[in-house]
Amino acid sequence: MKNIHSVITREQAIIRFEENFMPYVRIEEKRYNNHPDLPMRRETWNNYTDGLCKDGEISDWQYENWSQPPVCEGD
Repeated sequence: MKNIHSVITREQAIIRFEENFMPYVRIEEKRYNNHPDLPMRRETWNNYTDGLCKDGEISDWQYENWSQPPVCEGD
């Protein structure tokens, strides 16, 4: 069981995702079709939260229950 007091919040995770991953996603989108690639955004979010869970930054419950952030639904 993970220590719930040491995990990050969903809001913190989204901010980090938007700052650290979305710039690269947008570069790839411009490179290929210049439109939001929602499947790529969702897969990137899923991989990101999987890594957070494996690293103990979020709990199993957070990983299993968080929905996609708004940025994964388009700009």
